[in-house]
Amino acid sequence: MRIDEYAALDGIAIAELIAAGTVSIDEVGSAAFAAIEALNPTLGAVVETLPPDHPALVDLPLPGPLHGAPFLVKDLGPHFAGLHYEWASRLCAGLVAERDDNFGRLVKQSGVRIVGRSATPEFSLASCGDSILHGPCHNPWDPERATYGSSGGAAAAVAAGLVPIAHASDIGGSTRGPAGWCGAVGLQPSRGRVSAGPDEAESGYGMAQSNCITRTVRDTAQFLDCVGVPQPGDPFVIPAPPAGTFREHARGSRQRYRIGWSADPLMDAPVDPETAAAVEAVAQTLADLGHDVVHAAPTIDLEALDQVSLDIWYFQFDGWLDELGAMTGRRPGPDTLEAGTLRFYEHAKTVSFDRFLEGLSELNRAARLMGPFFAAHDVWLSPTTAQPAQLRGAYSMDVDLPPHEFLRREQTIAQFLVPYNAAGLPAISLPLAQHSSGLPIGIQLGAGSACEHVLLELAADLEQALPWRDRRPGLHVGAPRNGDADGPRLT
Repeated sequence: MRIDEYAALDGIAIAELIAAGTVSIDEVGSAAFAAIEALNPTLGAVVETLPPDHPALVDLPLPGPLHGAPFLVKDLGPHFAGLHYEWASRLCAGLVAERDDNFGRLVKQSGVRIVGRSATPEFSLASCGDSILHGPCHNPWDPERATYGSSGGAAAAVAAGLVPIAHASDIGGSTRGPAGWCGAVGLQPSRGRVSAGPDEAESGYGMAQSNCITRTVRDTAQFLDCVGVPQPGDPFVIPAPPAGTFREHARGSRQRYRIGWSADPLMDAPVDPETAAAVEAVAQTLADLGHDVVHAAPTIDLEALDQVSLDIWYFQFDGWLDELGAMTGRRPGPDTLEAGTLRFYEHAKTVSFDRFLEGLSELNRAARLMGPFFAAHDVWLSPTTAQPAQLRGAYSMDVDLPPHEFLRREQTIAQFLVPYNAAGLPAISLPLAQHSSGLPIGIQLGAGSACEHVLLELAADLEQALPWRDRRPGLHVGAPRNGDADGPRLT
């Protein structure tokens, strides 16, 4: 299998070819490693490759619907027994997971072939994929641009054709933002859809969910079918999709939906005009497809959500870093933490239990504020991010800013993302438009709780109406070069 052939396939197509005997798992794996070797020195999206004889992978891949599809694990966890999880931090360098958690076990059962780890900023705190431990991560559309974060390496690798599917997680836009800036598909599931067990009841106190970044809607739907399975001991169970699987819903809309759209800024930070125009154009496309489309937006208090983030995300953050340091024999400090992380470490010492409880109450209020909108509308259509991909370095963790200023800086681009985490609602980013700069424009659709099937139906329709599959970034594993039938080239 040539790597240009490999890079043109999504995960389902690869699994089907393997099942038919057209290609072998080893041939696919060789193509994936060749793609990584060709582009990763420039991208910095993959921080470790894992050969099939790695002790943690000798019994993989398992027979599943994505059997043999190459897959990257985000450098956090612990999720997968025997694999490093370093949180892109010098404090955690060398940490290895002792067992699979529920997510890791379900990912393995999906049949994917784990080929490496992807880049993330230190402790997944910044809107980039850079870290001091692993180095810079570049956007495949423009290496001078950032990838967003924290799943920046995952999105860059998928968009560049290194792998069809990569692990992502999202506590404040960390799946959708990278998908938007890198031109991929990223779905944040409903709160509780993906089990955080057995060691946690809810990840990020309910604000975070693990899932994936892909190039196609059907891969996203299939992966959610695999990992969105209630597990014994989960504190609550999210309703399954009506009338079939998520992949079945990803064949297109089954009814006429009520869609509110808006690209108006949610704070005193502008929305890029071309991004706003793209949202309006997608709204018109959905109207042309027969849906009821109006200009409308939910009520959102971003200032309150900033305070919630400071009081919930960082409650006991200092104690957690102390525990990680004890595991590696290191201490949190300027030699082991980036400047921004060290600021949050010190901030965490000031977050009282009372403030944490007030933050949980504010989370509930955020959900209640958005509730009336989703009682009157099935979907909110908006930008994914307020601006397309920004220059690298603009959103690094290695910057000495007070925590509230750091979050304010992030919120100027992330204003449409974190409300869904606070309310526990699903949202998806789709690469539906292209900026005049050549960068992707991510468009976000959000829905009420347990309504991922609605988003996938509409996403499938838009994938047909406004196809993105043939758009490739400047850094992409493409057709053979110089007549070499087995060699890569950059398209």
